[in-house]
Amino acid sequence: MKRLLLTGASGLLGWNVCRLKRDRWEIHGVAHRHPIAIDGVRGHVVDLTDRAQTADMFRRLKPRAVIHAAAATNVNWCQENRAESYRINVEAPFHIAALCAESAIPYLFISSDMVFDGLSPPYGERDPVSPVNVYGEQKARAEEMVAAEYPNAVICRLPLMFGEPGPFSSGFVQPMIEAMRSGRELPLFTDEIRTPVSAESAVEGIFLALRQTGGILHLGGRERVSRYAFGLLLARLAGFGEAGLRACRQRDVKMPAPRPRDVSLDSTRAFSLGYSPGRIEDELRRLLASSPLR
Repeated sequence: MKRLLLTGASGLLGWNVCRLKRDRWEIHGVAHRHPIAIDGVRGHVVDLTDRAQTADMFRRLKPRAVIHAAAATNVNWCQENRAESYRINVEAPFHIAALCAESAIPYLFISSDMVFDGLSPPYGERDPVSPVNVYGEQKARAEEMVAAEYPNAVICRLPLMFGEPGPFSSGFVQPMIEAMRSGRELPLFTDEIRTPVSAESAVEGIFLALRQTGGILHLGGRERVSRYAFGLLLARLAGFGEAGLRACRQRDVKMPAPRPRDVSLDSTRAFSLGYSPGRIEDELRRLLASSPLR
């Protein structure tokens, strides 16, 4: 089996890569704060903002491919911690790109739909980036620097993801379920539109992309939905009432970071390569049936 170096192995996406691909790849999963213990995966604790540590890891492991999924993804935290989040979201992926270029190995960098301003959806790979918050700015800058340093790198822009989070993280569905179960009010935006995708579908798309050479690929879902519409569907499928769900607009909630309104991704190119995400309802049914969320 080929040796895969996976950063962000303790996150939602990384854990699902480990879970779904450990039988086909020798996965070395890197985490920073949460040492991982996954059957069939070799865990490593590395500070990816430390260039010496990262370079030493590459020399020891000699990976045949790299998926860089590690990131500071809390949009509000990034807005308020620009310097620290820049080291994580921009400098680390750039340094890893340089290491992959030295060895001429496949490098896949995970980016985000938040590189767009939400004013002209849906967005294709050739549309200009136009971020409205620090996190989006950092992802856009990282894309630019990675592509310049290693033109063969593949950049995958992902939307909002849901799925089994594993033992180390929490997706956005799990807190929603907890709020519904407890009867707490759950405010959800009606004017934030995304193309959500299950983590399982995202993993399959990523490994399709890993076979490509260079460029950007969008891995969005097939449906454009608001957070509120997603919440209504989840509440119905999980058997909770809708009493606690409160429709609101972005302007109703004071947040450190502004959000784009509609960053729907046009994933036509990925669909043509065989990427086939499931319907949100079907994926949620499967998640609720297999995961102890209720």
